Amino acid sequence: MTFKTLGLSDKVLSAVDASGYTEPTAIQAGAIPHVLERRDVLGIAQTGTGKTASFTLPMLTLLEKGRARARMPRTLILEPTRELAAQVQENFEKYGTNHKLNVALLIGGVSFGEQDKKLDRGTDVLIATPGRLLDHFERGKLLLQGVEVLVIDEADRMLDMGFIPDIERICKLIPFTRQTLFFSATMPPEIQRLTETFLQNPARVEVARTSSTSENISHYLRAAEGKDYEKRAVLRELLEGAEDLNNAIVFCNRKRDISTLFRSLERHGYSVGSLHGDMDQRTRMTMLDNFKKGTIKLLIASDVAARGLDIPEVSHVFNYDVPSHAEDYVHRIGRTGRAGRTGVAYTLVSGSDQKYLESIEKLIAQDIEWLGDPVDFEAAHQARKGRKRGKTQKPTNDNTAQPAQAEAQKFEVADDVNSGERKKNARPKQRDTMNTHTKKRSEKKNNEPAFSGGVHIPAFLLREPRPKKAS
Repeated sequence: MTFKTLGLSDKVLSAVDASGYTEPTAIQAGAIPHVLERRDVLGIAQTGTGKTASFTLPMLTLLEKGRARARMPRTLILEPTRELAAQVQENFEKYGTNHKLNVALLIGGVSFGEQDKKLDRGTDVLIATPGRLLDHFERGKLLLQGVEVLVIDEADRMLDMGFIPDIERICKLIPFTRQTLFFSATMPPEIQRLTETFLQNPARVEVARTSSTSENISHYLRAAEGKDYEKRAVLRELLEGAEDLNNAIVFCNRKRDISTLFRSLERHGYSVGSLHGDMDQRTRMTMLDNFKKGTIKLLIASDVAARGLDIPEVSHVFNYDVPSHAEDYVHRIGRTGRAGRTGVAYTLVSGSDQKYLESIEKLIAQDIEWLGDPVDFEAAHQARKGRKRGKTQKPTNDNTAQPAQAEAQKFEVADDVNSGERKKNARPKQRDTMNTHTKKRSEKKNNEPAFSGGVHIPAFLLREPRPKKAS
């Protein structure tokens, strides 16, 4: 099968040929004809299989007829992150070279003024994150009555990130007769139920088992117990021993670990950059661009880089932390092994990661191979219980002694009572000593001046106190 058999226009086919692609992927071959028929589509496929082109190419064909009006976009594409939105814009620029279409990008971190100018000129394709889209709508700068096609890309991520209320609101602002396209790498059952609200009699295109990993990716586990510096040493060992390492993405769960790992690898002479959600948009895009160009070899990133980013030549992925959500593992390792290439993924595992690892292996329906000895999860669990027990145990004192010590104290008190003399002499002596210390502290406190030398004292504090009136 070739792209020519899918019903795409000559302009689109010319751009595809110029890009060097001749045969469509399975998701493209299954989805493009349905999109051209104006049907709703629910597309599920592994990450890295060309889902973006599955809606980009047919939309370009459909948009060849008609013109956009000011502030009324003809099509709307919703993305969960700024990076994905910018990447979709690149796809439209790449495949739309023969079209005179206006493409606008509405994302955070960019001034409203520049975005308003693009909307005022008329927009054929509007690519946006939900929050910034609603901001423009509430400011009266955007009308959604003219939207013909709505695309919700990375649908599970959109819904998982809490965009459900925003998406429902946006769908109510768009004509009911719109065409709706859902594309995602994973589609859990609860997300599947939500799609019934947004899609009308959709064509379901599923080219791989849900939440499966690409056969082009070899993935391994590596035990990494101990302190943080020992874990970083294990990562450096894997980096040094990796064969044919062209570049790599290292995923961390926490932003503070990204900063720490970045500084550590930089000190050890690696070409490294970082990427996470707290960075401003200009810095994020510059970092991604440098990674794509090969200026930096290692990108330390959070899961903001795990979804949909198309960097074809990533040779390796390292999970510095086991992801807490099993679906994120599929997306993370999917950054390598793209477009038919092979890739390698390593995951560092500690004793506290057992439940996360079990969830991942259950999701992908396969056991991941260990490099070296696997983690003894039972021993690690017992060690954690021991440490926890040691922390919660209260230190004993004379009054809360263990039974044997308490019994000994009882006999000592009895001896003191029987002898009489020791007990009588010991307690008052201790009391006298305590009174003496207290008295000395009190005298010292009373004799100390209220103000140290050189401090200005207000005049009213220097007055003599008024004598008390005789009653």
